[in-house]
Formats: sequence, C-alpha cells, structure tokens
Amino acid sequence: METRHITVITAGLGVPSSSRLLADQLAAAASRELSSAGYTAEVDIVELRDLAVDIANNFVTGYAAPRLAEVLAGVAAADGIIAVSPVFSASYSGLFKSFVDILDPGSMDGKAVLLGATGGSDRHQMVLDYAMRPLFTYLRTRITPTAVFAGPQDWGNDGGGGSPLSARTERAAAEFAEMLAAAPRRAMKSSGGHLQDLESLPFEQLLAGISGGRTA
Repeated sequence: METRHITVITAGLGVPSSSRLLADQLAAAASRELSSAGYTAEVDIVELRDLAVDIANNFVTGYAAPRLAEVLAGVAAADGIIAVSPVFSASYSGLFKSFVDILDPGSMDGKAVLLGATGGSDRHQMVLDYAMRPLFTYLRTRITPTAVFAGPQDWGNDGGGGSPLSARTERAAAEFAEMLAAAPRRAMKSSGGHLQDLESLPFEQLLAGISGGRTA
C-alpha cells in the first residue's frame, strides 16, 4: 500500500487543548478515509506550544534549533497538512502565525491542507474563511472546501447518533483524503546528509519552467 505523510500542526496552549482534540479527530478521520481508499497514513503531530521558544529565537537569530529544523523539514516533506489554531482577537493565534512565517516560502506549494479552528463562540468560525484560508491561499496550497470549527457546544455532545462536529469532520476528511490520493507522492532522497523534497510538479508548471529556460 502507498503511504501518505500527514503533518498535523496544532497551536493550542492549554493541556488538554481543544485545538489538539480537534486536530486528533481530523487526523483520525483522514486516516480512516485514506485506509478505505487503499492508502496507509503516516501522521506526525506537532504541538507548537512545545516549540514557542525555538520559534522566537529563530526570528532573532535566523537559525532554527535542531528540534525546530526537524519539524520544518517534516512540513516540507509531508504530502498534506492539517492545521488547527485557537481563535485570539478574531484571528489565528500569534504562535500559529509565527510558525507559518518561518516556513520556507516554497515548501507549501501545491500541498493539500485541511483547516480547523477552535473558539469560545460560533461567531469565531468566520476566522476560517477570512483569516486562515487567505493565509494558506497566499502560500499556494490546495485547501479543502470544508474547514472545521469547534466551539464549546461541540464537545461531549455526540448523543450516540453523530454530532454536527462529527459530520463536518468526516466531510472535510473525505475531501482531504481525496486530494492526497490524487496527488503524486512526494519522494525523498538524501543529499549531503539532508533530506530533499522531490515533489512531482503539475504539467503546466513543468512547461512554464521549460519555456522560461529557452534562449532566443
């Protein structure tokens, strides 16, 4: 079975964190969908809370500590990203944005992304479409049509028949898995002791590169 590598980025600050809970649900649903389609899911969960000091130091020094460098390499190598942030001041958290700011600008090109957010009121769910989606569009990712917001009323309210959160999660995970199944697998090779991403590019991008390399 082919493997699809998923990196889950969660910016929750508490323990336990509702953002982590939502991220776990999305990852589990995506893994089930991929399994049904004949793929194996390899999931790596990154809690940005544990990297906060390294992220701040990276801004000051321009150097990523070994633990942070490993995470950044994992994001670049992943086939897909599940990104979940709590809502602060009507937007994603500063920690979440800080991590995105230190990503290699080209490392997210064409990558499948599933977005999630958590907050204290349903009014915050607009963050998904008015803050997070534009951010990942700027990074030139492929974002699932369905994004998932979870508020206080969504936790512990399954009732045995499936909650609205479960339905949203399953729909988003199915869209995400479809993107991952359709995309060529990101191959890896070693070069000078470092891993490099050998993503297969779309035909249009390859053609543009060939045309750009011609001389008169």
